[in-house]
Amino acid sequence: MTELRIPTAAGVFDAITAGPPEGRPVLLLHGFPQTSLAWHRQIAALAAHGYRVVAPDQRGYSPGVRPERPEDYRMSVLVDDVVAITEELGWARFDLVGHDWGGAVAWWTADAHPGRIRTLTVVSTPHPRALSGALRGDEDQRARSHYMRDWLETPTTEDRMLADDAALLRALYAEKVPQSSVDAYLRHLSRPGALTAALNWYRSGRPERAIGVIDVPTLYVWSTQDTAFGPAAAQETRQWVDGPYRFETLRGVSHWIPEEAPEGLNRLLLDHLHTYDETGTAPNTRSAGPWSDEKQISN
Repeated sequence: MTELRIPTAAGVFDAITAGPPEGRPVLLLHGFPQTSLAWHRQIAALAAHGYRVVAPDQRGYSPGVRPERPEDYRMSVLVDDVVAITEELGWARFDLVGHDWGGAVAWWTADAHPGRIRTLTVVSTPHPRALSGALRGDEDQRARSHYMRDWLETPTTEDRMLADDAALLRALYAEKVPQSSVDAYLRHLSRPGALTAALNWYRSGRPERAIGVIDVPTLYVWSTQDTAFGPAAAQETRQWVDGPYRFETLRGVSHWIPEEAPEGLNRLLLDHLHTYDETGTAPNTRSAGPWSDEKQISN
């Protein structure tokens, strides 16, 4: 793996890359409160299979793209970042993978630019319309999402999260993320302005438009011990994908799937990518239509 700097009109994104330059391109989008480091096991696995992988530190996490206003973290701007990054990389089409907030950006990017997305893989985060429906009608999901309201207040939230050697921030990882990674995330987010920038994703307001049904081949991976996203939204997500769809459940795994269950996720991800050729269509009978598989996956 090597470090990469990606210049765009918005600023310079820091990234990690691996794999042959001529390999099929895959973009990995991290969530909160993490960086591209969250994907290191997936980067290694994909590169070993000949894929060209890039995992950027997203807006606010890259010091070179860290505006101060919450409105500069609107979803349309985050999607524009994906387009700008991939255009700078020279990728006309690419496979897109996202987790947590990166998963939300991935859903919205696939909706706005389906012609550029060969396949979509979203980890943990349900389709935004499925989540909205659960927030309206499912008490369990409303309880799981209550933390978002607490994080809207600034700078109180930042102060509380970083107090006592960032005890509150450390607790979010629930001892499911390697300690070395937690230490790296906390060093990163303790720098001036970094945590506020990351929290601005929550403070940016509602998206400017409604998201539609996704047409590209989609793998959605959810885990039963996810504290942020419950089963109602996870199960409803299939209603918002018209393209080939695969739903996988990792039992006994927390929200931090890429780091807690890397081998299981890597198997699913590689199988999903291998199913589709360069045009984004399946070369075998699995392309007959949308499907939904729910299986118990070992870590």
